[in-house]
Amino acid sequence: MFDFLSLKQQAFGLDISDLSLKIVKLKKNGRFFDLASFGETQIKPRVVKKGEIRDQDKLAEIIKKAVREVKGEKLGTRNAVVSLSEEKAFLQVIQMPRLSEEDLKSAVIFEAENHIPLPIEEVYLDYQIISPLRNHLDHLDVLIAAFPKKIIDSYVTCLKKANIKPIVLEIESLAISRALIKDETTTRPVLLIDFGANRSVFIIFAGCSVRFTFSIPVSSQSFTEVVSRAMKIDLIKAEKLKIKYGLEEKSTKIGKEVFESLIPALTDLTEQIKKYLDYYQTHAFHEHLPPNGKGIEKILICGGGAKLKGFTSFLSSELKIPVEIGNPWINILPPTVQPKEQMLIYEKEESLGYTTALGLALRGIYD
Repeated sequence: MFDFLSLKQQAFGLDISDLSLKIVKLKKNGRFFDLASFGETQIKPRVVKKGEIRDQDKLAEIIKKAVREVKGEKLGTRNAVVSLSEEKAFLQVIQMPRLSEEDLKSAVIFEAENHIPLPIEEVYLDYQIISPLRNHLDHLDVLIAAFPKKIIDSYVTCLKKANIKPIVLEIESLAISRALIKDETTTRPVLLIDFGANRSVFIIFAGCSVRFTFSIPVSSQSFTEVVSRAMKIDLIKAEKLKIKYGLEEKSTKIGKEVFESLIPALTDLTEQIKKYLDYYQTHAFHEHLPPNGKGIEKILICGGGAKLKGFTSFLSSELKIPVEIGNPWINILPPTVQPKEQMLIYEKEESLGYTTALGLALRGIYD
């Protein structure tokens, strides 16, 4: 077994992706929290690829530098809750009979072999009992999380080189849902989309748990690339035009060109979302939700790419489901408190790229 889902010490959040590294530390403020420290550092291509560390020494140096240069307060701890890429993860909810704690542990390992696509000896495995919204006395819903040992071991070694102690290694979908779902509970399934620089992660959350995840290579960067190819301009100019015009400014010649160049990528994205939603809707099992609670209630988007103008309106129109920008502060700041303007990360749109890091930091501050 490996510790993906439990925590005994306070820690900061460390979100490692293929192209960037983000740090967030929170501190208690009554029933809620304040931002204590934050920072972002770019990672050169091929140091991390598809969630696998390819150059441990370089990444360790990047982590050390990022820790030294955090904004706000010094971290004051080596303990970290560290993200793991969704691409290499396996998450599934299984049903188990009601057993003693020790018997359940053995039974989960045995049952997991029927669901995990890798030999059980090649993965680290953890599990968590999901609290039901409605009573079920005959069984337990259990979330199992598994990750290849060789990748986990490389993270642990790299973090040790960076003088960081990973208290928890957490699959990113768990951190994202902790940041975006109010009180980590919903009576209807919600689709979360993390639209990142090099891929998109889709998470279906229902009741008190992640239920289904998938990842595709359609991303903010791929949108920039299609604009670049269609308009025969370099990537830097394509990125600027994409940000300036997005999907809304179709009244100008350039705005129309940007929108039309993005249509194939947008169509691919929406078709893939529809495909996976259809799969979920036809395969979702009893989730102990209120009656008629299986339809997707809404979609929340986050990640740096979520800031694209007109993105929520386009997705809502194509998918026929309400789409909103997620609020990664929903479980951190009191609802009456306005984000502090002097810290850029507090601005809602700027903080979208910090969603995973904020979710990790929330995990790190819980006792």
